[in-house]
Amino acid sequence: MNSPDQLWRQAILPPNATIGQAIRNLDQVAIKIIMVANAEGVLEGTISDGDIRRGLLKGLDLNSPITSVIHRNALVVPPELGRDLVMQLMLANKILQVPVVDAQRHVVGLHLWDEMTTPPTRPNLMVIMAGGMGKRLRPHTENCPKPLLPVAGKPMLEHIIERAKLDGFNHFVLAIHYLGHMIEAHFGNGERFGVRFDYLREESALGTAGALSLLSPLPEAPFVVTNGDVICDIRYGELLDFHVRHAAAATMAVRLHEWQHPFGVVQMQGVEIVGFEEKPIVRSNINAGVYAVEPVALRILTAGAYCDMPTLFERLQATAQRTVAYPMHEPWLDVGRPADLALAQISFNNLSQKQ
Repeated sequence: MNSPDQLWRQAILPPNATIGQAIRNLDQVAIKIIMVANAEGVLEGTISDGDIRRGLLKGLDLNSPITSVIHRNALVVPPELGRDLVMQLMLANKILQVPVVDAQRHVVGLHLWDEMTTPPTRPNLMVIMAGGMGKRLRPHTENCPKPLLPVAGKPMLEHIIERAKLDGFNHFVLAIHYLGHMIEAHFGNGERFGVRFDYLREESALGTAGALSLLSPLPEAPFVVTNGDVICDIRYGELLDFHVRHAAAATMAVRLHEWQHPFGVVQMQGVEIVGFEEKPIVRSNINAGVYAVEPVALRILTAGAYCDMPTLFERLQATAQRTVAYPMHEPWLDVGRPADLALAQISFNNLSQKQ
């Protein structure tokens, strides 16, 4: 996570600052790094207290320019680099701070190890669609709503909530319909899980977007929406940050899906054979069932009317509102069929054996 603006911006000094000013900055801002940037905001380097100590030992004084102690080959990362990769770089390089720069090396943020390992609480709402009837999972869902089906000893919905809690989400809205009373009885107001739960009670199935028309009051900030049968390791917070950074009305997480044709494919022009392709692999980006949405996007929904998420995106596009895709590579499973449920059990069992 990027540190709050008031901190990382305060840690920027111009190249003509002195070592004395740098020492005061390190003491007052207390994030153990100074970023040196020119008048255009371009990063020229970084300074740590170690850099200053080494400079003073060489005979520099408090009036010496910071350019004499600047570290000009500091590790930097682009804004789009994911949290996990940033943390790996920090561990590999044994550093606790990494400046974030754009393509022109303008300073746009700062990653701090302490903040990344203890994510701040996010005020953003997370809506979980948990009202489906789970017809393809029968007989498992005849007397149990799909989101309550156990995977590795706990309901699917709990895995989603635990994943989101790691990213700082603590206010959840569960959209319920089929056997919704069982979900409400299990989760209650969320106190047992250390979070807050509210409910959208659908009188009839409204679809993955239609249920959002029941939100009252409307969220004041962008929020995350996920299907209640999608188990994945996505960083919901990074999806939300990506959405905000791209100024989109709605963002859809997409995942690359590969499918190998079981037969050799014959390429033809009319009756002429022009080529062969032996069992080609078809690659497509599929909807991963996780989204980030701006409150303004809900204005095109009709209260209580059915609408699915792809339709919402189409309506936004038709009104010239921006929609973007968030490419995800993390493990992902849509638990829609009995075979998927069995696979989820195996995946979690294998994970627990490795830990």
